[in-house]
Amino acid sequence: MPLAVQIQQTGGPEAMQLVQVPVAEPQQGEVRIRHHAIGLNFIDVYQRTGLYQLPLPLQLGMEAAGVVEAVGPGVAHLGVGDRVAYATNPPGSYSEQRTMPAQFVCRLPDGIAFETGAAMMLKGMTAQYLLKRCKPVEGLEAGDHVLFHAAAGGVGLIACQWGKALGLQVIATAGSDEKCQLALANGAAHAINYRTENFAERVKEITGGQGVKVVYDSVGKDTWEGSLQCLRRFGLMVSFGNASGPVPPFAPATLGPKSLYVTRQTLFAHLASREACQAMADDLFAVVESGQVKIHIEQRFALADVQAAHRALEARQTTGSTILIP
Repeated sequence: MPLAVQIQQTGGPEAMQLVQVPVAEPQQGEVRIRHHAIGLNFIDVYQRTGLYQLPLPLQLGMEAAGVVEAVGPGVAHLGVGDRVAYATNPPGSYSEQRTMPAQFVCRLPDGIAFETGAAMMLKGMTAQYLLKRCKPVEGLEAGDHVLFHAAAGGVGLIACQWGKALGLQVIATAGSDEKCQLALANGAAHAINYRTENFAERVKEITGGQGVKVVYDSVGKDTWEGSLQCLRRFGLMVSFGNASGPVPPFAPATLGPKSLYVTRQTLFAHLASREACQAMADDLFAVVESGQVKIHIEQRFALADVQAAHRALEARQTTGSTILIP
């Protein structure tokens, strides 16, 4: 039987176990996929620890790329032998093979390798909705400053490149000088080491005291207060992750002096239909195939070494994207 990573209870990386699981034949609206590469994301950590609660036992993993082996009734957009990639619920991509809903599985262009596909779907479509759909009330135009936290991570490096392609002045933050240099090399206009500099003060210096129109923040608790300080009047705070822990409750009145906007976003709200998913994926495929965005796979682990992969991710020892090889 194929191998998959499961947890019987929430906890640390040691909670993940490699087990044999039966794989069913696809039913109505389903496909069976053999994975060639699997993406690693912080949402996997949130699900493993129980921050995002799901029924147990749980097979982890939200994105992968591979080949369709079987197609169930009612699936018209995919066929046996198609190269595909996906980022979608339900979890289960940490596996050699799986049967899953076909609705949000997309054909992978021939010019994009399986490893690239697995490394970019969740992160790339996240960058897509952030930059294209999460805009301040005054809009975003070429030349505008935006702040992007954790810019040397998988989503961040894609967003730095894509933001530059859109003409934005991306101010990146990261936790080391090396990561700052990586962000700069990938299109950031400025980079701030938040471990050695006060990022809110630096943002004010860079923007001549005005602040930024948007902050994109997946760090959470540790950057929240400083991020609000970075925003200009009518600015937008986009929270899309909790790497340092969830944001504590705050008084809406604190937004009043600058009439700020706050939103909490998730990718899967944007993937509400197959058409929406395909449109976002097509936008991502196009910008990658054009060369404007390069997907950096900096870490590769065997599926059996998934515990080590999670430890590296949680310790912020990774840059770019990390994949698991089944």
